[in-house]
Formats: sequence, C-alpha cells, structure tokens
Amino acid sequence: MDRLRGKVVVVTGASRGAGRGIALVLGDEGATVYVTGRSSRDTGMTENLPGTVEETAEAVTLRGGVGIPVRCDHTDDSEVQPLFERVRREQGRLDVLVNNVWGGYEQHDVERFSLPFWELPTRHWDGMFTAGLRAHLIATRFALPLMLPRKCGLIVVTTAWDRGKYLGNLYYDVAKAAVDRMIFGLACELRAYRIVAVALAPGFMRTERVLEAHAKAPFDLSSTESPEYAGRAVAALAIDPELMRKSGSLAAVGDLAVEYGFSDIDGRQLPPFAIPDDFYRRYD
Repeated sequence: MDRLRGKVVVVTGASRGAGRGIALVLGDEGATVYVTGRSSRDTGMTENLPGTVEETAEAVTLRGGVGIPVRCDHTDDSEVQPLFERVRREQGRLDVLVNNVWGGYEQHDVERFSLPFWELPTRHWDGMFTAGLRAHLIATRFALPLMLPRKCGLIVVTTAWDRGKYLGNLYYDVAKAAVDRMIFGLACELRAYRIVAVALAPGFMRTERVLEAHAKAPFDLSSTESPEYAGRAVAALAIDPELMRKSGSLAAVGDLAVEYGFSDIDGRQLPPFAIPDDFYRRYD
C-alpha cells in the first residue's frame, strides 16, 4: 500500500458506485483524490441514492489518502473548468484522471432497459451522451493542460464491454462504443506526450443502485463485484512502469486482476463480465 503517495488524482462521479470504490482504493494507496459529483450534503443526493462527495472524501482520508470533495455538475462546463483550475492552484499537477461520471441510468426503469429503442424515452440518449461521453471528453480537455507540460499522466474511462457483444440497449451500446473509440483516439493524439488513455470495463458491481434494486426484488449477487475491484485495477495501472503499452486499449477488470495479481475485497479473483448466452434469444 501507499504506492501512490504524492500522486494527485481526480475521480469524477465518485459520490457512490464505481467512482467511490476507485477513490477509496486510491486513498488506500496514499493518493490525494479530488472527489467530484453532484450529490452533496449542501445540495442533496441525486435520485435519493446514498452517498455524497463529502462522505467519499472523508473515507479516502480515513484510509490513508487525502480526500478533497468538489461538488461539480459535469454537464456544465462552467463548473468543470474551475475544478481543474483549483487542482492546478492547489497541487500544480495532475497524475491520474478517472472519468466515471455517468447520468445514463437516471430516471431509468431497469425492467425496461432492454426494450427496442423506439420504445425508450430519448432523454436516456441525452443522459448517456451528455452526462457520459461528453462529460468524459470535457473533463479530459480541461485536465490535459496539467499533464501535457510534464509529459506523463494516466486517463481512465470506465465503460461496459463484453468482447464486442451487443449490450442490449441501443443507446447504451452506442454510447459505450463511443467511449471506447474516444480512448483509442486520445491514445493516438497523446502518445507523443507519454500520456496513457485506457478504457476500463468492470463487471456487474454491487453499487448502491444495484443493491436498492435487489432490496425491492432479490436476485443472485454471487457473481457480482465490489466497486473496489475496479479501484484495484486503476491502482495497478497507475503504478505499472510499462503502462504505455496499454494506451488505447480496453481492459476488463477481471483480466487485469490475473495480470497484476490482485483480488476483490472478499479474496475472489472474479473473471471478466460475460453476457449470458441466453440473453440473445430475444433477438431470434
């Protein structure tokens, strides 16, 4: 542990879910972590789900890092730019950016997720592309001036992926494919600056949203991951001395666990997420 002491990280969408899990593990490693999101003690929690940026930041500090909460709506450029100006002012550098913010599940009925796209509200498209893909790109744009002069840095974007299989929702599938392609393009443009861009695909995680759904209608959680499993993947990437070889790649958390030798918090080394074969029978 403590392998990231002195490193400065921004984790977006970290009040809960994968972002929180990633921030906590980076705290274990001693990093200074700026925790961003819209859920705050001052302004309330989105969709009444538990978790705020302040709670995550405090947990990061308790675990050995330095947690700094920043309430930020990543769909509003006028809030995103000051975030990175603050990092420059307070730290003078940025080592890792984790783009995890995602508004694609908001106001979404999980039971209707796999409906044909013409039966889905178009607001879901806006949530996935504006509060997802575009938010990742804009955060990266404002973060890069803190990385380019030093010619080093790591940009991670969380995604969903199963070896090119269709993800069961057209908006979702296209949004995540765009995220993956964005990483490829970033890697091409940033290679000369030794800045690495990686898409990271967790499996089915026990996020607050998933646990809320489970409480209403129980389902099997035996194959699920903790959000910290993804965090251990980010930490492993951040300390890899040969990380440039991965730039532009799409990495599954389960595959990185085998490569780098880490496990989930329960000691299991869960394999990469795989969509069940019978999922596609609906399209026959």
